[in-house]
Amino acid sequence: MHYLCNPSSSNTTLCFLIMSFESWILFTYVTILMHTCCFNCKNSDEIVNLPDQPPVNFKQFAGYISIDDDAQQRFMFYYFVEAESDPSSKPLVLWFNGGPGCSSVGAGAFVEHGPFKPKGDVLVKNNCSWNKEANMLYLETPAGVGFSYSLDKSYYTSANDVHTAGDNLVFLEKWFEKYREYKDRDFYIMGESYGGHYVPQLATLIVHSKAKINLKGIALGNPLLEFNTDFNSRGEYLWSHGLISDDTYDMFKNVCNYSTIRRQDNFNAVTPRCAVVANQASKEISDYIDTYDVTLDICLSNIFSQSQVLDRNPDPEAKVDVCVEDETTKYFNRKDVQTALNARLVGVKEWSVCSSVLTYDMANMEEPMTPVLAFLLKSGIRVFVYSGDQDSVLPLTGTRLVVNGLAKKLGLSTTLPYRAWFSDNNQVGGWTQVYGDVLHFATVRGAAHEAPYTQPERSFVLFKAFLAGKPLPHIEENNQNMRIVMPNI
Repeated sequence: MHYLCNPSSSNTTLCFLIMSFESWILFTYVTILMHTCCFNCKNSDEIVNLPDQPPVNFKQFAGYISIDDDAQQRFMFYYFVEAESDPSSKPLVLWFNGGPGCSSVGAGAFVEHGPFKPKGDVLVKNNCSWNKEANMLYLETPAGVGFSYSLDKSYYTSANDVHTAGDNLVFLEKWFEKYREYKDRDFYIMGESYGGHYVPQLATLIVHSKAKINLKGIALGNPLLEFNTDFNSRGEYLWSHGLISDDTYDMFKNVCNYSTIRRQDNFNAVTPRCAVVANQASKEISDYIDTYDVTLDICLSNIFSQSQVLDRNPDPEAKVDVCVEDETTKYFNRKDVQTALNARLVGVKEWSVCSSVLTYDMANMEEPMTPVLAFLLKSGIRVFVYSGDQDSVLPLTGTRLVVNGLAKKLGLSTTLPYRAWFSDNNQVGGWTQVYGDVLHFATVRGAAHEAPYTQPERSFVLFKAFLAGKPLPHIEENNQNMRIVMPNI
C-alpha cells in the first residue's frame, strides 16, 4: 500500500487519504495502548503485601519524596495506609514521633496505632488501628531517621527545628502532588514527645505560607512544650509515685531547678551537683523500671539469658507486648521487608528506631511552643493535648500547667470543667478539660509516654473525639439529677 504514496506518484489525493487513514489507525492504536497500560499500572509506591501480614482490604503505600535545595538532597521515607473502609470520605492524618530523631513509621505505625504489630516473626492485626477512622500518613523525619537519608552527610550534624519544619512542608506539598485525591481532604497533624515541636511548627508554616492545605487541627501526646515547666515536673512525679526518696526529691527542688540552670553551648552541661542528684535518682528508680511507663514491665531481652527471652510474656493474659520495639527492629531489618516497603539503607548498616547518625541541635528543646500554639488557636486551628498518666519523662503534671497557662493567656474560659471521661467499656479512660471549645486537654489512664501502645482502646476513643471535634464521652447530670453517659463518638 505504501507505494501509492511514493512522492513520484501522480495520485496525490489518494495518497493524502491513505496517509490520513494510516495516521488515524496509528493514533487509535497508541491511545488504546496508553489506556490499557494506565488501567493495569499502579502507583509504584503501592505495597502488594508486607511479608507475613494478615489479609486486609485497604491499600498501603511506602516510598520516598525527595527534598531538593541548592546545597543538599534529602530523601524522606513515608508509609501511608488508606482507611479500612470508604477512604474517599475519611480525613487525612499526618503522624510524627519525636526524639528528636526517632521513627514515626517504626514507633507510630508498627508499635502504636498502625494496622499491624509484629509478634514474633509475623505481623498481627491491630484491632485499634487508627486507619479505621482516617487515612494515616507516617513520616520518618528529619533525614537520617529510619529509612530517610541525606546524600550530603553534613546535614546530619546541622539538623534543627527550622530545617526539619521546612523539609516537612516541602515533603507534604510534594506528597499532595503525588496523591492529588487527598489535596482538599480535611487534614490533621498529630505527634508525641518531641512531636510537640514538629507538629505546631509545621502547622504554623502551613498557615503562614497560605498553602492550599485544609488543616483543621493538631493533637499532641505527652509533648515537650515548655522546657522548664516540663522538666521541673519530673521530680514531683517520681516522688509522688514512690520512685525516689524524700531526700532526693528535696534535692531535685533545691538543686535541679531547670528555670535557673543555664545550659550554655552544651545542652547536657548541668551543674555537677544536679548531676549527682540525677545519678542518685537513677539508682533509686533502678534499671528495671521503664521511666516512659513507671507501671509497665520491661523487655528482658537485653538483661537475661536467651532461654528466658523465649518466653517474653510469661503471663498469657498480658495485653502489652513489652518487647514489640525489639520485634519491630528485627522485622524492619529483613531484606524482604525492605523490598516490600520500597525502602533502602543509605549510610547506615541497619534500621533502628532512633537514629544512630543524626546530631540534632538540642538547644532547640528550650524553645517554648506556647506562643506557637497561641498563634494557631487564633488562626482557627483546634488544639488537642493529651498525656498518658504513667509517663515520668514528660509528666502530665507539667503538661497540665502549660495548657492551663495557655488558656489563661488567651482568655479562654472553661467550657467543659475537669472531669472523668469514659472509654467504650464504660470504664474511666482518663480526665479531661476543655477551654473555649478549641483547646482540649485529656489524660489517658494507665497509658505510657506512647499512649496508644499501652492503652490502645482508650487512645482510639480519644482519636475519634479529636477528629469529630467533640468532647470525650463523659457523665453529666440532667435536670432530674439523673446521671447519664454521653454517647460514644
